[in-house]
Amino acid sequence: MVLGLVLVLVSWQVAVDGPLLELDRWTRHAAQEIRHGLHSTLLNHLGKAFSDLGGGPVVVPVLLLGASVAAWRESRAGFARWWLPIPVAVLTAGLIPLLVVPAKAWFARPGPFGLPLAADQWGWYPSGHTATATLGYGVAALLLARTAAPRARRPLAAGTALLVAGVGFGLVWSDYHWLLDVVASWCLGGLVLWALARWPLTGRPGKDPGSTP
Repeated sequence: MVLGLVLVLVSWQVAVDGPLLELDRWTRHAAQEIRHGLHSTLLNHLGKAFSDLGGGPVVVPVLLLGASVAAWRESRAGFARWWLPIPVAVLTAGLIPLLVVPAKAWFARPGPFGLPLAADQWGWYPSGHTATATLGYGVAALLLARTAAPRARRPLAAGTALLVAGVGFGLVWSDYHWLLDVVASWCLGGLVLWALARWPLTGRPGKDPGSTP
């Protein structure tokens, strides 16, 4: 509910150019001052590297690899639908542009530099890289967690969250996206992951989906 409310609020403010967008301008100004004050080449390279981790050429192979490992582990554990992680990963990869591209075209929000959109540009809201990272890495983690030992699930979730947060940081730090572009994609991806986590993808009668082979 909280994620949905935040997504609706931010989308409304972007649509009407509301006062909440002042947060975007303040964040961008603060990031620029810190960046110029530090003059850190390392931080700038890290920001770009984390931004690149949200690109499809990086995320999709990780998602498919995670699904393949999950399917292999479930096959060894004797799950009836051990193959299901593979189509789930493929559908996730196809779902991301279906969620993001129409919204980008509808809101048509200019980027942080304020330049008008070209005829072939969709707009910056919501952030495609953030949505790709949130859903791609998040779904991979969910699939792997189903056969992971209980003690491994918390580190897996924490590592995934830090990775997705790093992508958002990199996009804002590098001036590729407004903060609210990133926040909206976090909320959108979080809603999809919340729904997927409650869908019984795998399992068999009398077998604990969290048990290891």
